[in-house]
Amino acid sequence: MLELMKEKHFMNLGDIPLQNGQTIQDAQLCYQVLGRPNAACDNVVLIPSYYGGTHWGSLPLLGAGSPLASGNYCVVLTNLFGSGWSSSPSNAKPGQRGADFPRISLADNVEAQRRLLDALFGQWRLALVCGWSMGGMQALHWAMHYPDKVQRILPICATAQCWPHNRVFLEGVKAALCADSSWQHGRYEAQPQAGLRAFGRVYAGWAYSQAFFRNGLYRELGFSTVEALLEFWENDHLAQDANDLLCTLHTWQDAAPPNGESLASGLARIRARTLSMPGSSDLYFTVEDARHEASLIRDARVQVLQSDWGHCAGGPGRDRQAMAQIFVGMERLLL
Repeated sequence: MLELMKEKHFMNLGDIPLQNGQTIQDAQLCYQVLGRPNAACDNVVLIPSYYGGTHWGSLPLLGAGSPLASGNYCVVLTNLFGSGWSSSPSNAKPGQRGADFPRISLADNVEAQRRLLDALFGQWRLALVCGWSMGGMQALHWAMHYPDKVQRILPICATAQCWPHNRVFLEGVKAALCADSSWQHGRYEAQPQAGLRAFGRVYAGWAYSQAFFRNGLYRELGFSTVEALLEFWENDHLAQDANDLLCTLHTWQDAAPPNGESLASGLARIRARTLSMPGSSDLYFTVEDARHEASLIRDARVQVLQSDWGHCAGGPGRDRQAMAQIFVGMERLLL
């Protein structure tokens, strides 16, 4: 069984050229490895991070009941560029800090993760790429970029591209943050607290479903009232850097197949066995969009995650019943 300790390691990637022609100077990728690779290095599982979270937030995917808890896999957890631990606006080199940080694509994150795997293992093949939300988006992009290196993918509450309604949702939370007069187009002297509070409150209304609030499911998270939940979301976002939030938000919005391909062409390149698990009540990564994308992948199956927790149903460790469904799906995929 894996011992789930929280660790942070950093790989210096040097100056990383980006898809848009810019460069991250002295790029750092934050990661953690749990378990050991086998002789063929084909038992490696990659779990990229989700929006607003670190790789520690994905550790419940390796917890009790998970097929990954057996110790049979070498699990690599990574952090998105812009998320605050890997190279981000908040920690970049002088000249690229804050509003001057370059725009990052999902392809840039995949390429950095590939370099990490090369350095760690030499020759390798991914048994599984799994993740929630933006972690799931990265799983799909891994399978498009490196179809011969990925055996299986499990995107949870995720799609390969940012569909129009999803983009409109993100424009709303972004507008709430940028309406703060202290935002100053990202050149603030102190964090725009009013904007961060507004960002958190608006986001909370999208993260869960109508039934979640109507049925008082927030009480299962330890909140006695909706207001208490909203205050938690405020405080959670006050602890984050505004430029970091918008950096990764733009990565999310810009999600598209590689090399300017159409969605159909990009997804047709995927050879990995695919299990897509959209949430039944997800308001922005919808079942309909996930089903459409899966229909364009040659070996894809859709298993709807039945939950009233909205997008947060797929959040590692949040909804016990949803996690049980994820683990069953993961176990069958790994057979």
